[in-house]
Order: sequence, then structure tokens, then C-alpha cells
Amino acid sequence: MTHNMKPQLFHSLTFTDAARGAEFLRALGFEEVVLYADDNDPSVVEHAQYRWRDNGGVMFGSVRKDNPHAHAEMVGQAKCYLVVDTDTEVDEVFRRALAADGTSIAEPTDQDYGGRSATIADPEGNQWSVGSYPGE
Repeated sequence: MTHNMKPQLFHSLTFTDAARGAEFLRALGFEEVVLYADDNDPSVVEHAQYRWRDNGGVMFGSVRKDNPHAHAEMVGQAKCYLVVDTDTEVDEVFRRALAADGTSIAEPTDQDYGGRSATIADPEGNQWSVGSYPGE
């Protein structure tokens, strides 16, 4: 079996203010891969893809009345877990996320099962857990 190094699973988010959402994602450490804005209204993001490190990603767009996959009820519904390299990085990402208008849900804490984690809500209510525990 050959494994493709491109992400095979994306969390998908909807933002009422996609520019603010993109700023928050960059504060967490995501990198923009592509962003397509509406030609008539550049503040409306039709589709964006941001990369998480070497094999993860998130896709997002603006709330749009003409798209059943991007309606207002979808804002603030995602929960994501981002694996970082060190316990110290958990604290650094947490601070950057708060500076980008995030809200603390759970302060950085050492976990009984190993690693350290913290949880932040982005400006629109999506929850982002950041942790050094890589899973099994």
C-alpha cells in the first residue's frame, strides 16, 4: 500500500468573518495553501485550504445563503485536536491563539495519560485543542 503524504482528512469550518478566522488559524500555526474569494466581494471566501504541518489540514469558507454547506447554523460547530512537538509549544500556541482573539476553554495542563494540552475557542466558537500527546 502506498501512502499519499497529502492530507486525507480535513476539518471543515464556516466563518461569518473568514478574514478573522484565517488570522486565528495562522496564529495557531496553519499555513495557507489556497484561498478563493468572491470576485464581486473579496471579503467572502468561497473556499480556503490551510495546511497543518506535513500531513493535516482544514478547509473553510464564509457563510453564504446560496450554499447549503455554508449556512449560519454551521458556525462554531467544529472541534479539532492539533498535535504539536513539545509541551512548551502547547503554551506558545495557546498564547498566540489568545492574542488572535481566541477564548480560553482550558488552560495548558499536563495530562495523566501523557503530554500537555490546552483548548481555545476561535472568535466564532470553534474549539481547538492543542496537545503534545500524539495518540497511539
